Amino acid sequence: MDNQTTSKPIKKELSNDQKMVSGSAWMTAGSMVSRVLGIIYIIPWMAWMGAEANAANALFQIGYTPYAFFLALATAGVPSAISKQISHYNALGEYEVSKSIYKQGLKLMALTGLISAVALYILAPVLATTSPSESTDDAVLVMRALVPALLIIPSQSVTRGFLQGHNTMAGPAISQIIEQFARILFMLSSAFMITQLLRGEMVTAVAYSTFAAFIGALFSLLYLAWKIKRIDTAFNYGAEESTGKVEVSSNALLKGIIKTSIPFIIIATGITIFQMIDQITYAPIMEWFSELSKDAIEETYGITQANAHKLIMILTSFGTALSIATVPLISNLMAKRDIKEVSKQFSKGVQLLFFAMFPAAVGMAVVAEPLYNVFFPASDLGTSVTVVSAYMSIFIALYAVLGNMLQAAGQTRPAIKTLMIGFAVKLITQPLFVGIMGLGAYGMLYSTIAGFGVTCWLMMRIMHGATNYSASLLFRRSLLILILSLVMGAVTMVTREGVSLFLDFENKVQAGLSLPIMAAVGIAVYGYLSLKTRLADRLIGSQAASVRNKLRMK
Repeated sequence: MDNQTTSKPIKKELSNDQKMVSGSAWMTAGSMVSRVLGIIYIIPWMAWMGAEANAANALFQIGYTPYAFFLALATAGVPSAISKQISHYNALGEYEVSKSIYKQGLKLMALTGLISAVALYILAPVLATTSPSESTDDAVLVMRALVPALLIIPSQSVTRGFLQGHNTMAGPAISQIIEQFARILFMLSSAFMITQLLRGEMVTAVAYSTFAAFIGALFSLLYLAWKIKRIDTAFNYGAEESTGKVEVSSNALLKGIIKTSIPFIIIATGITIFQMIDQITYAPIMEWFSELSKDAIEETYGITQANAHKLIMILTSFGTALSIATVPLISNLMAKRDIKEVSKQFSKGVQLLFFAMFPAAVGMAVVAEPLYNVFFPASDLGTSVTVVSAYMSIFIALYAVLGNMLQAAGQTRPAIKTLMIGFAVKLITQPLFVGIMGLGAYGMLYSTIAGFGVTCWLMMRIMHGATNYSASLLFRRSLLILILSLVMGAVTMVTREGVSLFLDFENKVQAGLSLPIMAAVGIAVYGYLSLKTRLADRLIGSQAASVRNKLRMK
């Protein structure tokens, strides 16, 4: 085709700050909408499960945790590795190499997807026996329903990585929304038919709900295939337009992708491995140190790791989105050996994360009771673990950002070492918090905070040694963001107490009506403070100044 051999007009180049903000905004929007959709469906889904709602949600999570682990093994590192390499070679004008990287990545993903699918199918019985599920057979069925998704999601992921490597975040973001929408539509349709029309068993409905991951991935992949033909990528440049100074064989490219992706896989699976530790050790520790029945242990696990976790995924999505957006940018700067700009963008990335995460976590902790009750059956434990989980989400999101930034900056081995230390902290503190100290479900969360807290602190030190970013500036900005967030939290708390005089938070409808009121107050207060102090200007640039001018704020 002609458009494959003729370059398109050069677009106005965005500054690095603009790329950081724009990329983060797109990926956050896609991830946030996807997560919100992923929590809203819970309301009808749980209602249709009836008295077995908590057990159904726990079973759903029991199936998804090992699936997420195998999915991470198959794909987690490759999109970021592809993104990093393509950004690097595009910066050098080596478009032919970028094309080859994508093609080899697709071949690799087909293989890893198959291996992971087979592994999950075979190991499902073993994983089910160590889970908190009351029925091993039910857990096996739910896990195996996720096998088809493992076959096609790797190809979807590598295509997202290809687009991200071109600093094109809109396509991957929209594909996330399409994937989630298709998945949820299938989940709700199948759940309604099985539980309401056919009066089938709960486990059957949960199995179809997990199979929905395959349906969502299929629609997302079709969209990405269409998108890649519509935008300006390396495929729009002919061989004669490539610099041609670098020649890499197919085998060398494949080895390069694997070598680059393995560290990303290790870092990406960190969060899932922490969850696997909880899933495998929680029940045995509780059986040893407590007098709770197996049903009660499964319920408390489900409330903590399924219910509350679904809520904080909305918050951690910003960390995931920002980590995706920063990899090609920092990789590009490293290719140009611009360490000073890498230092600046690293600090900017962490500040952007805190700018979003601090107020979000504080806000979620304040409104935990009505928020939890809207989506799940009212529970004092549910409210309490949501509060702790909200603060835990800051550490998870920071870990996601720092882990990817360090790798993009060439600090792979140190990043992995810090994660290993975090694992050790998690394994040591898990029985201490859950059993010995008698914290039960809360112990899992405190143990995760301890593990990721240590890892993040070590990662910050490593990056400072590599780039010499201004730690004092980062500390001052972070402290200011924290103060503004706490002020916002205090005002929202007063609002919550006032609203509780008129609305009953244990009633789903009234709890739902209260949330927009409190959210509006929180957003207004934090927005005003961040504009008034010019904090927003420093982080998101001219857009903040424009808003302040429209509001006639000095």
